Amino acid sequence: MAEAPSKIESMRKWVVEHKLRAVGCLWLTGISSSIAYNWSRPNMKTSVKIIHARLHAQALTLAALVGSACVEYYDNKYGSSGPKVDKYTSQYLAHSHKD
Repeated sequence: MAEAPSKIESMRKWVVEHKLRAVGCLWLTGISSSIAYNWSRPNMKTSVKIIHARLHAQALTLAALVGSACVEYYDNKYGSSGPKVDKYTSQYLAHSHKD
């Protein structure tokens, strides 16, 4: 019987399949929460509140893109079944153990 994938594994798989959607959702959440936070501060101009919200969302988007790139790199290097061994390494290992 196959094991059920862990929560982190299923999240990683979803991010790999929906990279732009994940980054877009993170951006929307970031800008919404930043606007909500800045609107609670009455001593700032509206233009400054919008600029701060945009900057926070932009930083969050860059972090999401870096995270997405790391997930993509990990997926290409290891895949879902663990570390991959390329054919040249496996050929070298097969020929190096001759007695």
